[in-house]
This record gives sequence, structure tokens and C-alpha cells, in this order.
Amino acid sequence: MIQDIEPRKFNNSFENKKAKPQDLFLSYSGDTVLVREDKEKLWYPSFLDFQTEYPDLMDSASFLFSIDDINYFLVEEQGLDSVDGWGYSTIARFRTETKYWRSFAGVVGWQLNRWYANHRFCSRCGKPMKRSDKERMLYCEECGFQTYPTISPCVIVAVHDGERLLLTKYAGRAYKNYALIAGFTEIGESLEQTVSREVKEEVGLRVKNIKFYKSQPWPFTDTLLAGFYAELDGDDTITLQEDELSLGVWVNREELPPAESTISLTSEMQEAFRTRSVDL
Repeated sequence: MIQDIEPRKFNNSFENKKAKPQDLFLSYSGDTVLVREDKEKLWYPSFLDFQTEYPDLMDSASFLFSIDDINYFLVEEQGLDSVDGWGYSTIARFRTETKYWRSFAGVVGWQLNRWYANHRFCSRCGKPMKRSDKERMLYCEECGFQTYPTISPCVIVAVHDGERLLLTKYAGRAYKNYALIAGFTEIGESLEQTVSREVKEEVGLRVKNIKFYKSQPWPFTDTLLAGFYAELDGDDTITLQEDELSLGVWVNREELPPAESTISLTSEMQEAFRTRSVDL
């Protein structure tokens, strides 16, 4: 999955660091990220690359995290694609980069960039928010309100019935591949209760023997995914929630398509069922 970058080590500990010329930075413009144009892989800029045209870029950079001994900073300066050889590329490239540590760095940086952008002003009193120099936190000097990076719990559910797995397709989304049941946990609800509710809402089925598989950070949508396998309980007739799904179908194990990648928990869980590598 995208966070599996071993043997490299991701360190998200907050540090009040100042950038150095050799450090890398991440720059976003909407749903695009600044990368080297002549590279097939995601190649992020260093401050040294921009020292001639933007000598003061390091001064306003915010430390994000490190991977091994590489420090990553966030730069909010716009128009950096004016420098020859650099351009903004769609964040869809995070899903196709084969070196997961490169895509993981980019998408976690994008998550934090959105968080900073969405909390420029206090949601309680409307005054400008300030960044803490002690932890990854924004605070309001006027009323004392504090906020931390948004992380929303979400379940991924592989509903199975003997040799069959329930596959779905989303309605009205760009993602057209097979998916599993998914949904956010509501207030006052356990993850297991979310599993039962989402399956009932989206496909009209009941489940039993709910079994946790593993979790995954999914920075694309500020979520922490929790994967579960759940056995069909009773009638197998599918009733689609059509505003959420365009398709729901039972597929026999031997007919499941091999996963093109295992970047996501959804694809890994489908592949684990297909190859019998998960004990159900």
C-alpha cells in the first residue's frame, strides 16, 4: 500500500526546523504538484534548484516531515513553474508512481497543504490562525481555539459469501475500477457498527462475523481507513443505493481480476481474497 515504503523510514515528528539549500520542498497549486518536467518519476525540487530565481524561498517554508535523511518543507509561493524545467502535474500521478515513498511524500504534503489552507481563519471567532512552533497545530490568539490536522475514520468492507466476493463501482466518480463497500464512521458509532450500517445502506445486505484486516492512512481524502471482511448473513439479493453506487455484483473467486497494483487497501483486500492469502 502507498504507506509501505520500507526500507525507507517516514518520520512525521514535528520539528521547528529552518530549511537548508539541499532540503526538498513541496509546492501545490490546487490539485497539482510541482515536479521536474523531464523526469518520468516524481522528482521534487530542492531549494538549491530555485536559489537563483527565488533566493528567499527558504525563509517562509514550513517543515513537514522527513523520509530517511531527506527533509520536506511546504512552500506556499505560487507561480514557481516559471522556472525552466519545472511544472505543475496532476496529483493523479501519486497513484501511478511505482516508488511509493515518492508518492507518499507528495500526498501527505498535499493533505497538510489543504489543512493549512482550510484553516487560515478561526472557525469560532473569525480571526487569523497562527502556527504553533511546538507542535503541528494551529491556534487563535484571540479566543484560544486550537485545531489539529483533520483525520476522519472510514471503513472498507469486503463482503464475502463462500467463494464469492461482492464488488461495486462508484456512481458519478472518475474512479471506474471495481471497489468494495466504503463509508465514514458517524458520531457515536463503532467501526463495526459502521460496517453493518454501510453494507445495509449501500447494497441492502446484512453481514455477520465481521473481521478486522488492517488499516491504512489515505491522505487523498484526510481519512484513516479500517479494512474489514464480513460474511453475508441471509439473503444475497443486492439493492443498490444508486446515488452512491452504479454497480453491485457477486464475483466468484476464480473470476476476480488480478490487482494491477496494491496502492490502496481496497485493491489489497480484493487481491488477498482472490489469492486466499487472508484467513476467513
